[in-house]
Amino acid sequence: MNIILFGPPGAGKGTQAEKLVSERSMVQLSTGDMLRAEIAANSELGLQAKKIMDAGELVSDEIMIKMIEHRMSGDEANLGVILDGFPRTVKQAEALDEMLKHNNVAIDQVIEISVDEDALFDRIAHRASQSDKARDDDNAEVLTQRLKVYHDNTAPVLPFYRNKGILSQVDGMMSIEEVAEKISEVLDS
Repeated sequence: MNIILFGPPGAGKGTQAEKLVSERSMVQLSTGDMLRAEIAANSELGLQAKKIMDAGELVSDEIMIKMIEHRMSGDEANLGVILDGFPRTVKQAEALDEMLKHNNVAIDQVIEISVDEDALFDRIAHRASQSDKARDDDNAEVLTQRLKVYHDNTAPVLPFYRNKGILSQVDGMMSIEEVAEKISEVLDS
């Protein structure tokens, strides 16, 4: 089963993806994690990505699709993948669909984790206060920019998947365990 987790920054996509990896042996393809790995390696791609990410902007579609295709072609993806943070635009969703179709693969379910955006600032502040989970982009200024990018570019992707009949919504304001339970219900239905 291949799924996409949607929601604004700080909605809990990464946390829920980790639970699915643990419980269902799926592979999490977090574009953010893939890019942060490139940044940590100080690769040319990583240096370019860091500049873009620090400004709260998006990395090119071509780079992201190639990274995802490469990861999905490996044996690790046989039990399914969780896309976390991609696609972020309708153009990316269309490119992803083309790549998947070319590889005889499909997205089975798209789950939107909906949250109260005012609460996101508290979540980001909490994550930033935990040194082992903090990221360079965990601050109110970058979150404000990332929310703007989400509303301008990513939220319009939801109707793309709604029209395909594979979009479900889960209330992300519940506890982590309750959100995970609702996601499991969606996947098992």
